[in-house]
Amino acid sequence: MNPAGALSDTGRDDAAVAAAPRVQSIYVYEAPVRLWHWVNVLAVFTLALTGYFIGKPLPSVPGEASESFLFGYIRFVHFAAGYVLAAGLLGRIYWAFVGNHHARELVTVPVFRPAYWKEVGAMFAWYMFLRRRPNQYVGHNPMARLAMFGYFVLTIFMVCTGFALYGEGTGAGSWADRLFGWVIPLIGSSMQVHSLHRLGMWLTLIFVMLHVYAAVREDIMGRQSIVSTMISGYRTFKD
Repeated sequence: MNPAGALSDTGRDDAAVAAAPRVQSIYVYEAPVRLWHWVNVLAVFTLALTGYFIGKPLPSVPGEASESFLFGYIRFVHFAAGYVLAAGLLGRIYWAFVGNHHARELVTVPVFRPAYWKEVGAMFAWYMFLRRRPNQYVGHNPMARLAMFGYFVLTIFMVCTGFALYGEGTGAGSWADRLFGWVIPLIGSSMQVHSLHRLGMWLTLIFVMLHVYAAVREDIMGRQSIVSTMISGYRTFKD
């Protein structure tokens, strides 16, 4: 018998073969969910970058001012990415109704079930390094599910406030003004909407950083695939 980790004459790692039955893969995220995730990543990154410069314009642009349209290009890219974000959001909401039950986790949270909050507390203890091992879940864990629902609500807010501000430029009677013109009077003023929209950008970036950290951490310490799951659709449990 070969020692653990040794290769057989055929080049096979006997220890890895012996451990293989303990690795289980389950199909979780369907293709439309994965596509939305990565399109959303690109749209959010583009919106945050261009939105920052819209709120804090460059102090100067080289060359003759009449020959430069840099700020116009920045605004165009921002608006285009906004359309992509909104279209993706509508598609994701649709798939929450027609996809599998994991697709519905983004838009539903069982907040009235005490057992759910108990699981949230258990995952919070895991993230705080107060537990040696996390509970395992096929879809989002309860704490991640709550965070994703918060991101979903934040995205709706960003779409509504963004198109309300866009409607100021397209003018009264435009589709943006007709659909989202109520947002500015509801909040108070255009400046207040600008400020809240920019605050939403920073909240989104904070969520992204925490999301990436948690995903990579789970891949390493939680003994289950997270990052690759959003590529292949399969959740792999290594124990």
